[in-house]
Amino acid sequence: MESSAEDYAAFEEKVQRTVYFDNMSPQVTESVIRNALDQFASVKSVKFIPNYLGPSSVPQCALVELDSAKKVKEVIAMIKQYPFMMSGMPRPVRARPALMEMFDDRPMKPKRKMKCCWLEQSDPDFEVAMELKNLTRKHSAEIALMHRVSSFLIINFFLSLIAITIPITSSICRVSL
Repeated sequence: MESSAEDYAAFEEKVQRTVYFDNMSPQVTESVIRNALDQFASVKSVKFIPNYLGPSSVPQCALVELDSAKKVKEVIAMIKQYPFMMSGMPRPVRARPALMEMFDDRPMKPKRKMKCCWLEQSDPDFEVAMELKNLTRKHSAEIALMHRVSSFLIINFFLSLIAITIPITSSICRVSL
């Protein structure tokens, strides 16, 4: 997927106009953010960053694009000085400038070529590649173990519920005989 220099330059400008908000309440919506930031600047877009790892009660993050890079600096400075009001409650929301890596739709840098090739054992990068390969295998094994442990815990939980109900019903059955 080739991206032109203009697309990449437009993306860089968008990143400079974007604020990253962290530690926001799970109840915060796009309209709440827009209303809270209306006093500083006009909001062009709001994109929540999903949290796939934790429960829904974990604070959420968002990328908020404002109308100018100058307004981004003002918002960040203001939030560092005063508590950020969200829905009438002060919450220690953190704000900082967005980074390119925070966007999942970032274009590829123009004139950047990716080259894949097989490495010989005599290649100086061979050891690094082997370490990355082993690290990837280790992470894969850890994830598989976590899935087995979580499914084991769920099964044990349901078995414990069944074990609690079986003696009660069997003792009732013995008494009724």
